[in-house]
Amino acid sequence: MVPEASVERTEHGVRPVSDGWFVVNLRETRWFGNELGRYALLDSEDARFAQLGVAVGVLLPGQPNAMYHAEDAQEDFLVLSGECVLIVEGEERVLKAWDFVHCPPMTEHVFVGAGDGPCVVVAVGARRKGRALVYPVNETALKYGAGVEEETSEPSVAYARFAEDLPVPSPEELPVL
Repeated sequence: MVPEASVERTEHGVRPVSDGWFVVNLRETRWFGNELGRYALLDSEDARFAQLGVAVGVLLPGQPNAMYHAEDAQEDFLVLSGECVLIVEGEERVLKAWDFVHCPPMTEHVFVGAGDGPCVVVAVGARRKGRALVYPVNETALKYGAGVEEETSEPSVAYARFAEDLPVPSPEELPVL
């Protein structure tokens, strides 16, 4: 039998502190943010998800969720509300609520908020140690402020111009579906 995880309430929100199953409401969980939007991580340093990373992001118009990149693990995304621009393999695609994006390993991609209000995106990715990651130069991503000017495989280099992720309040923009 799989035990229920212990969940603790901190000044920045709820987080799991042991392995096992659990239920949390995203409005109560820990949110982080900087110029790249706000996002909720559903695991924690004490109780990491071994196989999948799961995050929910809220992007404002013009706000990228990351730097244009590719990694050697599968990632999948579901737009829950709002609009965004997906830059994938150098091409732009406008996405809206309920659009699903599948990225096999080494698919170059990034999302940028668009439209009139916030965009909510669920991200799920495979986890494994020693993953390969690249931030290639891409003119389309640069046009949106979501790209690097020199290729790198170092996240610290790719994100050097951005502030550190800090705890932020849960967004009031979370939609009721």
